[in-house]
Amino acid sequence: MKSDIHPQYRPVVFQDMSAGTSFITRSTIATNDTVTWEDGNEYPLAKVEISSESHPFFTGQMKIVDTAGRVERFEKRYGRRKTAAGPAEESDD
Repeated sequence: MKSDIHPQYRPVVFQDMSAGTSFITRSTIATNDTVTWEDGNEYPLAKVEISSESHPFFTGQMKIVDTAGRVERFEKRYGRRKTAAGPAEESDD
């Protein structure tokens, strides 16, 4: 194996920003943030928007994660989604 060409494979804490949970696993992700874990050791921290704690497939609940206003832009351009209560609301265009 060649030296100095492989990324560092180490324990990393992943923090789900939408669910507020964290878990530790091994990864090669590069990050500048660190966090002190439950065992008292300091590990690199990777912040993620969706994990198994918040993903609709695992939770069984529909949840829209919108970090950059994409849903609002879509609704402004194409109108709101139809809900179970009735037809979509009209927008002022």
